[in-house]
Amino acid sequence: MESQYKTIHPAKYLRDHFASNIRPDGREFMSFRPVSVCVGSITKADGSALVKIGNTTVVCGIKAELACPKAESPDCGFIVPNVELAPLSSPKFRPGPPSEESQCISKLIEKILINSEAIDLKSLCIHKDKLAWVLYCDIISLDYDGSVIDACTTSLMAALKILTLPTVDYTPETGSIKIDKKNRIHIPLKQLAICTTFAIFDNQLLITDPTEDEEKHSLSTINIVFNEDDMCFVHKSGGIPVSQNLFSTCIIKAKNHGNQVRKLILAAVNCKT
Repeated sequence: MESQYKTIHPAKYLRDHFASNIRPDGREFMSFRPVSVCVGSITKADGSALVKIGNTTVVCGIKAELACPKAESPDCGFIVPNVELAPLSSPKFRPGPPSEESQCISKLIEKILINSEAIDLKSLCIHKDKLAWVLYCDIISLDYDGSVIDACTTSLMAALKILTLPTVDYTPETGSIKIDKKNRIHIPLKQLAICTTFAIFDNQLLITDPTEDEEKHSLSTINIVFNEDDMCFVHKSGGIPVSQNLFSTCIIKAKNHGNQVRKLILAAVNCKT
């Protein structure tokens, strides 16, 4: 009966639980789902990681290729994140070209990378104006149940943390390129940016780490990204205003949660090495 009630009246099903000060999955309003991080899960990639947040599961694989630097940044390499919301992860996604949601998330991940300054793009340059690394970061949703931006960001950071690139011997005069795939180097990661998602409901009710159903019926969602010490990115969807007290609560929670997830990434990396 409960599953039928949830299917027929999903919004009321949520409100009934909230009225009893509990969420449908049994969590309190400000509690998070378990997070797990596994690095090096794709052996053919230059860096990879699989992240689970509750039922939400995302895998990131990074493949590096050589290219000519962009004209506006001749001494830098570049990073191209691409998020795929696979049909197998949720019934709402369909095969075919990238959905609008996946394109929006890809853009958000790109902005998070830029604002966090997680990686020094100059470290990807081999020779100014001539040769640089481009990192293609494919992030695929395997199971979609809310807070997918958090999972995408975490998987990308974990994959970048273990990223290694082949050494390259480049001769500018002749354009000769020699790649030594056995001798690899680590690219230093300056920051581990962690995203935390919040959802807002009627009467400024705030919850952390929303599931897909909770996101779907919320009035607004907020994504807050922290480096080790500083807030580097904020994104809010939905039109309702957020009080200063509510936003302050989000900042405190995001910073503390970011520290916990960061420890999980470092622990996973240490186990791998």
